[in-house]
Amino acid sequence: MNVYERTQQRLKTVFDRFDNVCVSFSGGKDSGVLLHLCIDYVRRKGLKRRIGVFHMDYEIQYRETIDYVDRMLSENADILDVYRICVPFKVQTCTSMFQQFWRPWEESKRENWVRRMPDGCFRREDFPFFNETMWDYEFQNCFEEWLHQRKKAGRTCFLIGIRTQESLNRWRCIYSDRNHHRFDGLRWIRQRVGAAICNAYPLYDWLATDVWTANGRFGWPYNRLYDLYHMAGVPLDSQRVASPFISPAIANLHLYRTIDPTMWGRMIGRVNGANFAALYGKTAAVGWQSARLPQGLTWERYMRFLLSTLPEQTRRNYLEKLSVSIRFWRDKGGCLTDATIAKLRQAGVRMEIGDKSNYSRDKKPVRMEYLDDINIPEFNQLPTFKRICICILKNDYACKYMGFSPTKGERLRRRKIMEKYESLLRIREGEGIPEPCI
Repeated sequence: MNVYERTQQRLKTVFDRFDNVCVSFSGGKDSGVLLHLCIDYVRRKGLKRRIGVFHMDYEIQYRETIDYVDRMLSENADILDVYRICVPFKVQTCTSMFQQFWRPWEESKRENWVRRMPDGCFRREDFPFFNETMWDYEFQNCFEEWLHQRKKAGRTCFLIGIRTQESLNRWRCIYSDRNHHRFDGLRWIRQRVGAAICNAYPLYDWLATDVWTANGRFGWPYNRLYDLYHMAGVPLDSQRVASPFISPAIANLHLYRTIDPTMWGRMIGRVNGANFAALYGKTAAVGWQSARLPQGLTWERYMRFLLSTLPEQTRRNYLEKLSVSIRFWRDKGGCLTDATIAKLRQAGVRMEIGDKSNYSRDKKPVRMEYLDDINIPEFNQLPTFKRICICILKNDYACKYMGFSPTKGERLRRRKIMEKYESLLRIREGEGIPEPCI
């Protein structure tokens, strides 16, 4: 079977096993094809049921994306329950050293909104769990429980259009069993709250070429922004629809000036540092391409200089990440291949090599001190002060370039949110009023 035929089988599983199905729709190529597949499946099978559509409207987006979202939702209104979210949650921004987040649809910034709030959207007052401390990803988690309870569903499935081709993290989302539970043994359906709420990834084995083949073969409408990306010379694997101020999007932020100049004129007055990031987002000035070391400095001294220019809270964040990383490499060690270890030996790096690791079967744990820099292809796997400098230049507060995942505190916060809403799901009608999620 080809990927389309396999996906038809997966959709049959979803619609047979779950009475409440909701598609996460961003307006991008993957979520667009996923929504088309679901709409087509329901219509062809003559199913007497509706599909939920969860769309987080981040206020600032290309006009082409907004038009595509509007068209998809309006043309299929007969079978869609639309949840268009216009809520001022916190959204990461990498355009400023002084501001770690911005808020779409923030009421106090109403005069600076880049466009009018769409009709029929869901606002902050519609969600009892929302408060000012909530990030966008936390909102998504709480929304799933909220919708499950609102629909009084037996089982709810959220369909998410991610493909393992796009990144290692997405591959791990499907194939890793750490902190995840498969539904009925299926790797592409993951349980979140028992078997009551699940996330499913029916497109996980599709390639980008499969997505465009489906659009062409079935004549499905798609986001015409991708045509403009192609005309602008953006590589196929870099053509993504996302919040414009996160780290992966900064390198292409300048395209707003050409593709959507009206939106660009409004957004530079909406989010701090947008103009600077557009000018220098692809340069060494913000850590892209080759970061350059000022003459007479080591990378460690350069890091100290960069930290001295930052606000106190931001500086503490980077120092805490650095401290955690230093302790990790000194006490536990990172997992490296034999080939990488051989290159480190050849470079004269002092290290202690363990026999086995709980994290990898084909790599060995290597304990070592932080290096200033090292010129080998595996640079991005090793602890160097140059890497932390690049994080600072990119305004990468989470230090993803250093390999950091969410902290223990962030994971604990998310777990408390899940436990709170899991208990609310058991509240029978009339027994009480659910309290806010946080």
